[in-house]
Amino acid sequence: MPKALVVGGGVAGPAVAALLTRIGWEAPVFEARTAPDPFEGLFLNVAVNGRRVLRTLGWEDRLLADAHPAAEMVMWSGRGKQLGVVPNGPAGRPDDGGVVVRRSWLHEVIRDGAEDAGVTVSYGRRLVDVRETGEGVLARFDDGSEEHGDVVVGADGVGSAVRRQVAPEVVPAFSGLLGSGGFARVPGLAPTPGRQHFVFGTRSFFGYLVRADGTVFWFANLTADEPPAAGIATSTDWLARLRELHADDPAPVPQILDATAGPITVYPIFRLPRVEPWWRGRAVLVGDAVHATSPSAGQGASMALEDAIVLASSLRADPDPAVAFTAYEDARRARAEALVAYAAGIDKQKRVARSRVAIAMRDLMLPIFLRKAGSDRRTDWIFDYDVPWVR
Repeated sequence: MPKALVVGGGVAGPAVAALLTRIGWEAPVFEARTAPDPFEGLFLNVAVNGRRVLRTLGWEDRLLADAHPAAEMVMWSGRGKQLGVVPNGPAGRPDDGGVVVRRSWLHEVIRDGAEDAGVTVSYGRRLVDVRETGEGVLARFDDGSEEHGDVVVGADGVGSAVRRQVAPEVVPAFSGLLGSGGFARVPGLAPTPGRQHFVFGTRSFFGYLVRADGTVFWFANLTADEPPAAGIATSTDWLARLRELHADDPAPVPQILDATAGPITVYPIFRLPRVEPWWRGRAVLVGDAVHATSPSAGQGASMALEDAIVLASSLRADPDPAVAFTAYEDARRARAEALVAYAAGIDKQKRVARSRVAIAMRDLMLPIFLRKAGSDRRTDWIFDYDVPWVR
Protein backbone atom coordinates (compact mmCIF):
# COMPACT_ATOMS: atom_id res chain seq x y z
CA MET A 1 0.00 0.00 0.00
CA PRO A 2 1.52 3.38 -1.00
CA LYS A 3 1.89 5.89 1.81
CA ALA A 4 1.66 9.68 1.77
CA LEU A 5 2.90 11.66 4.76
CA VAL A 6 0.51 14.63 4.97
CA VAL A 7 1.93 17.57 6.92
CA GLY A 8 -0.73 19.97 8.18
CA GLY A 9 -4.14 19.34 9.74
CA GLY A 10 -6.09 22.38 8.53
CA VAL A 11 -8.20 22.24 5.37
CA ALA A 12 -6.17 20.76 2.52
CA GLY A 13 -4.31 18.15 4.57
CA PRO A 14 -7.17 16.05 5.98
CA ALA A 15 -9.13 16.47 2.74
CA VAL A 16 -6.36 15.10 0.52
CA ALA A 17 -5.70 12.35 3.08
CA ALA A 18 -9.35 11.25 2.98
CA LEU A 19 -9.36 11.22 -0.81
CA LEU A 20 -6.11 9.24 -0.98
CA THR A 21 -7.52 6.76 1.54
CA ARG A 22 -10.42 6.16 -0.83
CA ILE A 23 -8.04 5.03 -3.57
CA GLY A 24 -6.05 2.65 -1.39
CA TRP A 25 -3.31 4.85 0.04
CA GLU A 26 -2.25 5.12 3.63
CA ALA A 27 -2.27 8.86 4.39
CA PRO A 28 -1.57 9.82 8.02
CA VAL A 29 -1.79 13.54 8.89
CA PHE A 30 0.79 15.24 11.13
CA GLU A 31 -0.19 18.52 12.82
CA ALA A 32 2.17 20.82 14.73
CA ARG A 33 -0.48 21.98 17.20
CA THR A 34 -0.77 19.88 20.32
CA ALA A 35 -4.56 19.53 20.10
CA PRO A 36 -7.56 20.78 18.10
CA ASP A 37 -8.57 24.30 19.14
CA PRO A 38 -12.36 24.76 19.25
CA PHE A 39 -11.88 28.54 19.31
CA GLU A 40 -9.21 28.75 16.61
CA GLY A 41 -9.28 31.69 14.26
CA LEU A 42 -12.29 33.76 13.35
CA PHE A 43 -14.47 32.94 10.36
CA LEU A 44 -14.18 32.58 6.62
CA ASN A 45 -16.09 32.25 3.39
CA VAL A 46 -16.55 28.86 1.76
CA ALA A 47 -17.47 29.42 -1.88
CA VAL A 48 -19.47 27.05 -4.07
CA ASN A 49 -16.34 25.68 -5.77
CA GLY A 50 -15.05 24.57 -2.37
CA ARG A 51 -18.43 23.18 -1.36
CA ARG A 52 -18.43 20.94 -4.41
CA VAL A 53 -15.36 19.19 -3.03
CA LEU A 54 -16.99 18.87 0.39
CA ARG A 55 -20.05 17.44 -1.37
CA THR A 56 -17.86 14.82 -3.06
CA LEU A 57 -16.43 13.93 0.32
CA GLY A 58 -19.91 13.77 1.88
CA TRP A 59 -19.21 16.59 4.34
CA GLU A 60 -21.13 19.55 2.91
CA ASP A 61 -24.42 19.00 4.74
CA ARG A 62 -22.72 18.98 8.13
CA LEU A 63 -20.85 22.19 7.31
CA LEU A 64 -24.05 23.94 6.23
CA ALA A 65 -25.76 23.01 9.49
CA ASP A 66 -23.85 25.84 11.19
CA ALA A 67 -23.25 28.27 8.33
CA HIS A 68 -24.45 31.76 7.49
CA PRO A 69 -25.51 31.88 3.82
CA ALA A 70 -24.18 35.11 2.35
CA ALA A 71 -24.94 35.30 -1.36
CA GLU A 72 -24.65 39.11 -1.38
CA MET A 73 -22.06 41.63 -0.20
CA VAL A 74 -23.36 45.12 0.53
CA MET A 75 -20.77 47.90 0.20
CA TRP A 76 -21.00 51.13 2.23
CA SER A 77 -19.00 54.34 2.34
CA GLY A 78 -17.62 55.69 5.59
CA ARG A 79 -20.45 58.24 5.55
CA GLY A 80 -23.19 55.62 5.47
CA LYS A 81 -23.98 55.74 1.76
CA GLN A 82 -24.69 52.42 0.07
CA LEU A 83 -22.22 52.04 -2.77
CA GLY A 84 -23.58 48.84 -4.27
CA VAL A 85 -24.40 45.16 -3.86
CA VAL A 86 -22.00 42.52 -5.17
CA PRO A 87 -22.73 38.80 -5.56
CA ASN A 88 -20.66 36.51 -3.37
CA GLY A 89 -20.67 33.86 -6.05
CA PRO A 90 -21.57 33.54 -9.73
CA ALA A 91 -23.76 36.34 -11.07
CA GLY A 92 -27.48 35.68 -10.98
CA ARG A 93 -27.19 32.39 -9.06
CA PRO A 94 -27.81 33.14 -5.36
CA ASP A 95 -28.19 29.44 -4.57
CA ASP A 96 -24.50 29.13 -5.41
CA GLY A 97 -23.51 32.00 -3.11
CA GLY A 98 -20.84 31.66 -0.46
CA VAL A 99 -21.44 30.67 3.14
CA VAL A 100 -19.60 32.08 6.15
CA VAL A 101 -18.53 29.68 8.90
CA ARG A 102 -16.30 29.77 11.93
CA ARG A 103 -12.86 28.55 10.98
CA SER A 104 -12.88 26.12 13.89
CA TRP A 105 -16.16 24.59 12.62
CA LEU A 106 -14.76 24.06 9.13
CA HIS A 107 -11.69 22.38 10.61
CA GLU A 108 -13.84 20.19 12.84
CA VAL A 109 -16.04 19.06 9.94
CA ILE A 110 -13.02 18.22 7.78
CA ARG A 111 -11.02 16.58 10.57
CA ASP A 112 -13.95 14.43 11.75
CA GLY A 113 -14.77 13.46 8.18
CA ALA A 114 -11.20 12.40 7.53
CA GLU A 115 -10.99 10.37 10.72
CA ASP A 116 -14.29 8.67 9.89
CA ALA A 117 -12.71 7.77 6.53
CA GLY A 118 -9.86 6.00 8.34
CA VAL A 119 -7.27 8.79 8.42
CA THR A 120 -5.10 9.06 11.54
CA VAL A 121 -4.31 12.60 12.72
CA SER A 122 -1.34 13.02 15.06
CA TYR A 123 -0.85 16.22 17.06
CA GLY A 124 2.28 17.81 18.46
CA ARG A 125 4.30 16.65 15.43
CA ARG A 126 6.12 19.66 13.97
CA LEU A 127 8.12 18.81 10.85
CA VAL A 128 11.81 19.77 10.93
CA ASP A 129 13.27 17.91 7.96
CA VAL A 130 12.38 15.81 4.90
CA ARG A 131 14.88 13.65 3.04
CA GLU A 132 14.57 11.27 0.15
CA THR A 133 15.78 7.74 0.83
CA GLY A 134 15.95 5.50 -2.20
CA GLU A 135 12.37 4.85 -3.22
CA GLY A 136 10.74 6.92 -0.47
CA VAL A 137 10.97 9.82 1.97
CA LEU A 138 11.97 10.19 5.61
CA ALA A 139 10.27 12.90 7.66
CA ARG A 140 11.73 14.00 10.99
CA PHE A 141 9.68 15.81 13.65
CA ASP A 142 10.64 18.02 16.56
CA ASP A 143 9.70 15.36 19.11
CA GLY A 144 12.50 13.19 17.73
CA SER A 145 10.18 10.83 15.86
CA GLU A 146 10.56 9.76 12.24
CA GLU A 147 8.12 8.57 9.60
CA HIS A 148 8.75 6.80 6.30
CA GLY A 149 6.52 7.16 3.26
CA ASP A 150 6.43 7.19 -0.51
CA VAL A 151 5.64 10.93 -0.80
CA VAL A 152 5.18 13.92 1.50
CA VAL A 153 2.36 16.44 1.02
CA GLY A 154 2.98 19.92 2.40
CA ALA A 155 -0.36 21.27 3.59
CA ASP A 156 1.25 23.31 6.35
CA GLY A 157 0.29 26.86 5.48
CA VAL A 158 2.04 30.06 4.48
CA GLY A 159 5.01 29.29 6.75
CA SER A 160 5.32 25.78 5.31
CA ALA A 161 8.25 23.66 6.48
CA VAL A 162 7.81 21.44 3.42
CA ARG A 163 8.13 24.45 1.14
CA ARG A 164 11.61 25.02 2.54
CA GLN A 165 12.50 21.68 0.96
CA VAL A 166 10.75 22.41 -2.34
CA ALA A 167 11.34 26.14 -2.94
CA PRO A 168 13.57 27.45 -0.13
CA GLU A 169 14.07 30.86 -1.73
CA VAL A 170 10.38 31.80 -1.61
CA VAL A 171 9.52 34.24 1.20
CA PRO A 172 5.96 35.37 2.00
CA ALA A 173 5.28 39.02 1.08
CA PHE A 174 3.38 41.44 3.33
CA SER A 175 0.12 42.58 1.70
CA GLY A 176 0.05 45.99 3.38
CA LEU A 177 -2.94 44.97 5.51
CA LEU A 178 -3.37 43.83 9.10
CA GLY A 179 -6.32 41.63 9.99
CA SER A 180 -8.38 41.49 13.13
CA GLY A 181 -11.89 40.55 14.18
CA GLY A 182 -14.14 39.04 16.75
CA PHE A 183 -17.66 38.28 17.85
CA ALA A 184 -20.25 40.43 19.60
CA ARG A 185 -23.91 40.90 20.42
CA VAL A 186 -25.53 44.29 19.92
CA PRO A 187 -29.02 44.65 21.44
CA GLY A 188 -31.57 45.40 18.74
CA LEU A 189 -29.25 44.74 15.81
CA ALA A 190 -31.26 42.77 13.24
CA PRO A 191 -29.92 39.63 11.52
CA THR A 192 -28.53 39.98 8.00
CA PRO A 193 -29.82 36.83 6.27
CA GLY A 194 -28.11 36.14 2.98
CA ARG A 195 -25.78 39.11 3.32
CA GLN A 196 -22.49 40.45 4.60
CA HIS A 197 -21.84 44.18 4.96
CA PHE A 198 -18.56 45.96 4.18
CA VAL A 199 -17.70 49.53 5.13
CA PHE A 200 -14.93 51.57 3.50
CA GLY A 201 -14.19 53.44 6.70
CA THR A 202 -12.21 56.64 6.79
CA ARG A 203 -9.32 55.00 8.62
CA SER A 204 -9.92 51.23 8.32
CA PHE A 205 -11.96 48.72 6.31
CA PHE A 206 -14.70 46.89 8.26
CA GLY A 207 -16.93 43.89 7.55
CA TYR A 208 -19.73 42.28 9.52
CA LEU A 209 -22.75 40.00 9.44
CA VAL A 210 -25.40 39.18 12.01
CA ARG A 211 -26.52 35.60 12.43
CA ALA A 212 -30.10 34.54 13.16
CA ASP A 213 -29.32 34.18 16.87
CA GLY A 214 -27.97 37.75 17.05
CA THR A 215 -24.27 36.86 17.04
CA VAL A 216 -22.20 39.38 15.11
CA PHE A 217 -19.17 38.21 13.15
CA TRP A 218 -16.89 41.17 12.39
CA PHE A 219 -13.45 41.86 10.97
CA ALA A 220 -11.29 44.88 10.26
CA ASN A 221 -8.40 45.44 7.88
CA LEU A 222 -5.92 48.13 8.89
CA THR A 223 -3.51 49.66 6.41
CA ALA A 224 0.15 49.35 7.44
CA ASP A 225 3.50 50.00 5.82
CA GLU A 226 5.16 47.17 7.73
CA PRO A 227 3.94 44.14 9.66
CA PRO A 228 4.15 44.36 13.48
CA ALA A 229 7.64 43.57 14.73
CA ALA A 230 6.28 40.78 16.89
CA GLY A 231 4.07 39.34 14.15
CA ILE A 232 0.78 38.19 15.66
CA ALA A 233 -0.19 40.34 18.66
CA THR A 234 -3.04 39.97 21.14
CA SER A 235 -4.01 42.79 23.50
CA THR A 236 -6.79 45.08 24.65
CA ASP A 237 -4.82 48.00 23.16
CA TRP A 238 -5.73 46.89 19.63
CA LEU A 239 -9.44 46.94 20.44
CA ALA A 240 -9.12 50.47 21.79
CA ARG A 241 -7.29 51.49 18.63
CA LEU A 242 -9.98 49.98 16.40
CA ARG A 243 -12.69 51.78 18.37
CA GLU A 244 -10.84 55.03 17.73
CA LEU A 245 -10.30 54.30 14.03
CA HIS A 246 -13.99 53.50 13.47
CA ALA A 247 -15.50 56.06 15.85
CA ASP A 248 -16.80 58.21 12.98
CA ASP A 249 -18.04 55.34 10.82
CA PRO A 250 -21.78 54.73 10.37
CA ALA A 251 -23.82 52.51 12.67
CA PRO A 252 -23.60 49.74 13.59
CA VAL A 253 -19.78 49.70 13.28
CA PRO A 254 -18.97 51.65 16.48
CA GLN A 255 -21.67 49.78 18.37
CA ILE A 256 -20.24 46.40 17.31
CA LEU A 257 -16.78 47.36 18.53
CA ASP A 258 -18.18 48.75 21.79
CA ALA A 259 -19.96 45.41 22.37
CA THR A 260 -16.80 43.38 21.74
CA ALA A 261 -14.89 42.14 24.76
CA GLY A 262 -11.10 42.16 24.44
CA PRO A 263 -8.42 41.21 24.07
CA ILE A 264 -8.34 40.73 20.33
CA THR A 265 -5.67 39.50 17.97
CA VAL A 266 -4.12 41.50 15.15
CA TYR A 267 -2.10 39.67 12.53
CA PRO A 268 -0.24 40.63 9.35
CA ILE A 269 -1.75 39.32 6.11
CA PHE A 270 0.80 37.72 3.82
CA ARG A 271 0.64 36.30 0.34
CA LEU A 272 3.14 34.24 -1.59
CA PRO A 273 4.91 35.39 -4.72
CA ARG A 274 5.16 32.88 -7.53
CA VAL A 275 6.34 29.53 -6.15
CA GLU A 276 8.56 27.68 -8.58
CA PRO A 277 8.30 24.69 -8.58
CA TRP A 278 5.26 23.32 -6.73
CA TRP A 279 7.05 20.02 -6.12
CA ARG A 280 10.50 18.59 -5.93
CA GLY A 281 11.34 14.90 -5.92
CA ARG A 282 8.76 13.23 -3.69
CA ALA A 283 7.53 16.39 -1.94
CA VAL A 284 4.55 18.42 -3.17
CA LEU A 285 2.74 21.52 -1.87
CA VAL A 286 -0.99 22.26 -1.54
CA GLY A 287 -3.15 25.11 -0.25
CA ASP A 288 -1.58 28.11 1.44
CA ALA A 289 1.80 26.39 1.38
CA VAL A 290 2.00 27.08 -2.36
CA HIS A 291 -0.45 29.90 -3.17
CA ALA A 292 -1.29 31.75 0.04
CA THR A 293 -3.42 34.79 -0.63
CA SER A 294 -5.27 37.35 1.44
CA PRO A 295 -8.82 36.53 2.55
CA SER A 296 -10.14 39.37 0.39
CA ALA A 297 -11.34 37.07 -2.39
CA GLY A 298 -12.95 34.60 0.04
CA GLN A 299 -11.24 31.72 -1.75
CA GLY A 300 -8.49 30.41 0.55
CA ALA A 301 -10.34 27.37 1.88
CA SER A 302 -11.99 26.60 -1.46
CA MET A 303 -8.68 26.70 -3.32
CA ALA A 304 -7.17 24.35 -0.73
CA LEU A 305 -10.03 21.90 -1.27
CA GLU A 306 -9.60 22.14 -5.04
CA ASP A 307 -5.90 21.31 -4.65
CA ALA A 308 -6.79 18.28 -2.55
CA ILE A 309 -9.07 16.71 -5.13
CA VAL A 310 -6.79 17.50 -8.09
CA LEU A 311 -3.72 16.06 -6.35
CA ALA A 312 -5.58 12.91 -5.28
CA SER A 313 -6.99 12.51 -8.80
CA SER A 314 -3.48 12.88 -10.28
CA LEU A 315 -2.06 10.23 -7.97
CA ARG A 316 -4.99 8.00 -8.78
CA ALA A 317 -4.26 8.34 -12.50
CA ASP A 318 -0.55 7.61 -12.03
CA PRO A 319 1.11 6.93 -8.65
CA ASP A 320 4.54 7.86 -9.98
CA PRO A 321 5.33 11.10 -8.09
CA ALA A 322 6.97 12.91 -11.01
CA VAL A 323 4.07 12.16 -13.35
CA ALA A 324 1.32 12.88 -10.82
CA PHE A 325 2.88 16.03 -9.40
CA THR A 326 3.53 17.44 -12.87
CA ALA A 327 -0.09 16.82 -13.85
CA TYR A 328 -1.28 18.43 -10.60
CA GLU A 329 0.85 21.55 -11.03
CA ASP A 330 -0.10 21.90 -14.69
CA ALA A 331 -3.78 21.72 -13.76
CA ARG A 332 -3.57 24.20 -10.88
CA ARG A 333 -0.85 26.80 -11.38
CA ALA A 334 -2.53 29.24 -13.80
CA ARG A 335 -5.79 29.29 -11.83
CA ALA A 336 -4.08 29.73 -8.47
CA GLU A 337 -1.89 32.57 -9.70
CA ALA A 338 -4.89 34.31 -11.27
CA LEU A 339 -6.76 34.14 -7.96
CA VAL A 340 -3.78 35.45 -5.97
CA ALA A 341 -3.63 38.41 -8.37
CA TYR A 342 -7.40 38.93 -8.12
CA ALA A 343 -7.24 39.05 -4.31
CA ALA A 344 -4.30 41.46 -4.44
CA GLY A 345 -6.44 43.81 -6.52
CA ILE A 346 -9.17 43.75 -3.85
CA ASP A 347 -6.54 44.42 -1.17
CA LYS A 348 -5.67 47.68 -2.91
CA GLN A 349 -9.29 48.81 -2.65
CA LYS A 350 -9.27 48.08 1.09
CA ARG A 351 -6.25 50.21 1.84
CA VAL A 352 -7.26 53.48 3.39
CA ALA A 353 -7.14 56.46 1.05
CA ARG A 354 -4.55 59.02 2.13
CA SER A 355 -6.59 62.19 1.49
CA ARG A 356 -10.14 63.49 1.57
CA VAL A 357 -9.99 63.98 -2.19
CA ALA A 358 -9.02 60.33 -2.70
CA ILE A 359 -11.85 59.19 -0.42
CA ALA A 360 -14.35 61.35 -2.30
CA MET A 361 -13.16 60.00 -5.64
CA ARG A 362 -13.42 56.40 -4.42
CA ASP A 363 -16.95 56.93 -3.11
CA LEU A 364 -17.91 58.58 -6.40
CA MET A 365 -16.44 55.91 -8.66
CA LEU A 366 -17.32 52.72 -6.79
CA PRO A 367 -21.10 52.96 -7.35
CA ILE A 368 -20.39 53.28 -11.08
CA PHE A 369 -18.24 50.15 -11.07
CA LEU A 370 -20.67 48.22 -8.85
CA ARG A 371 -23.88 49.21 -10.65
CA LYS A 372 -23.84 46.19 -12.95
CA ALA A 373 -22.11 43.82 -10.55
CA GLY A 374 -25.21 41.68 -10.12
CA SER A 375 -25.16 40.66 -13.77
CA ASP A 376 -21.42 40.82 -14.42
CA ARG A 377 -20.23 37.31 -15.29
CA ARG A 378 -16.54 38.14 -15.63
CA THR A 379 -15.75 36.51 -12.28
CA ASP A 380 -17.85 33.37 -12.84
CA TRP A 381 -14.59 31.54 -13.70
CA ILE A 382 -13.73 31.67 -10.00
CA PHE A 383 -16.83 29.75 -8.93
CA ASP A 384 -17.56 27.42 -11.85
CA TYR A 385 -14.40 25.33 -11.45
CA ASP A 386 -15.32 21.70 -10.88
CA VAL A 387 -13.21 18.57 -10.64
CA PRO A 388 -15.20 15.37 -11.18
CA TRP A 389 -14.27 12.46 -8.94
CA VAL A 390 -14.80 9.06 -10.52
CA ARG A 391 -16.06 6.77 -7.80
